[in-house]
Amino acid sequence: MGLFDKLRNEFIDIVEWLDDSRSTLVWRFPRYQNEIKQGAQLIVRPGQLAAFVHRGQVADIFEPGTHTLNTQNLPILSTLAGWKYGFNSPFRSEVYFVSTRQITDLKWGTPNPIMLRDPEFGPIRLRAFGTYAMKAVDPKALLTELVGTDGEVQADEISELMRSIITEAFADMLGEKQIAALDLASHYREFSEELRKYVNQKIDDEYGLEVPQLFIVNISLPEAVEKALDTRTSMGVVGDMQKYQQYQMGTAIGDAGKNPGGGSSGLDLGLGLAMAGRMMNMPGGFGGAPVGPPAPPPLPGSQWHIAMNGQTTGPFNVDQVQQGVAAGQVNAQTLMWAPHLSGWTAAGQIPELRAVFSRPATPPPPPA
Repeated sequence: MGLFDKLRNEFIDIVEWLDDSRSTLVWRFPRYQNEIKQGAQLIVRPGQLAAFVHRGQVADIFEPGTHTLNTQNLPILSTLAGWKYGFNSPFRSEVYFVSTRQITDLKWGTPNPIMLRDPEFGPIRLRAFGTYAMKAVDPKALLTELVGTDGEVQADEISELMRSIITEAFADMLGEKQIAALDLASHYREFSEELRKYVNQKIDDEYGLEVPQLFIVNISLPEAVEKALDTRTSMGVVGDMQKYQQYQMGTAIGDAGKNPGGGSSGLDLGLGLAMAGRMMNMPGGFGGAPVGPPAPPPLPGSQWHIAMNGQTTGPFNVDQVQQGVAAGQVNAQTLMWAPHLSGWTAAGQIPELRAVFSRPATPPPPPA
């Protein structure tokens, strides 16, 4: 550094902060060993406050504007420094600029699930996350409680403290409300505002901060519970389970007919679903006394019912029966019933179906 630069930097005559970040909360003017010149200009831009700290004590606070530094506008600093009759020489004092604009897109979330007693599900665990905005409103409290001697404080440095305060308030609020988990989504806006007010009461006086915006983005259940709810919802959408099983059975037989070599698994699945559904509807359930196959209602035309493991499936038309024979799921000993029959009859003894079993299961080889 040359002699001219040294003389020029001996005294500071302009004190300002050009903030080029979006997350800096507090910044200390780099005075080093230089002294602030008497009559220097202090420039405080919109969205800033300037605080003078003398020997560890917060003195004068300046609002946005341009200020000439003298004893008239530094009354507290003049008293602390003992300038009874004013000062004409440079002085040493730390100047902190505090950002008062909103720092947005800050995130919060529950690090661990919150245990609650739900009126519908019983004991459950909930997680939540959201966003919030923060700004400084009281430089003196902020400098005293959080900044200390740091030269620069970013919003991320106090984010852990903010998350802890928000999470604690959120858990207390859910415990007081006792709202069912399935109804929480309809209260996001209401809960967000109440949570914001609670957090402001905690941080305003103690830390000199304010949360002007806070949002609950999502409250979620454990993954296993969400899957169970999805299954329950799917069953409600299906509606009539018996008709749905009959539809699946018919579709499986149709697919098996299109692919005779590999379609038996689809038919097995359709028959298994139909059998499970009928067993669930039995008076004894899965563990009850065996009940005979219910008498199917009479249907017009050639509608066939098939007995599988003591359960009735169907009705099926002739084409579907032929597809079941081709897939190997129906044979001549399979019991079948139709409205025009007196009772359950082996498929091979039914005149209308004898031709089905007399046909070769596989096509003959092509001629040479």
